[in-house]
Amino acid sequence: MGGARAGKSADAERLVTACPAPWAYIATAQAYDDEMRERIALHRSRRGEGWTTIDAPLDLVGAIEALPDGRPVLIDCLTLWLTNHMLAEHDIEAECRGLADVLSRPRGPWLVVSNEVGQGIVPDNALARRFRDAAGRLNQQVAAVAGTVLLMVAGLPLRVK
Repeated sequence: MGGARAGKSADAERLVTACPAPWAYIATAQAYDDEMRERIALHRSRRGEGWTTIDAPLDLVGAIEALPDGRPVLIDCLTLWLTNHMLAEHDIEAECRGLADVLSRPRGPWLVVSNEVGQGIVPDNALARRFRDAAGRLNQQVAAVAGTVLLMVAGLPLRVK
């Protein structure tokens, strides 16, 4: 967890590759514009052999449940997944509960990347406030079932739990 460009994904990749391959990378991003396509390409370029990429912009629970036991997995990222569900006007509380439930039953080493979006100013519009609040609640749910929680600040991992 951490702010934008804090080094969350790179650190999570480092941690998961400390486990024996093969590794699964569950990606939640969708490339709606050139800038996002570039970000996705950058992330893909850091992964070499041993990685399997699974695109799961909405069905993250299904993607996790389909993984074989023991497979190290990196989920990147929860806030993009949340955005996708909000834009699709899904039941956010139910989706988050389902995700927290499946994450509470790990079958291998799982690393989850999420953004901390609640430390700045209060957004000036209802949608942004709704997103900020939902992201905060989701992070709390996931942190509650996690064995370890790291907060990335300026590329430095700080152990929170």
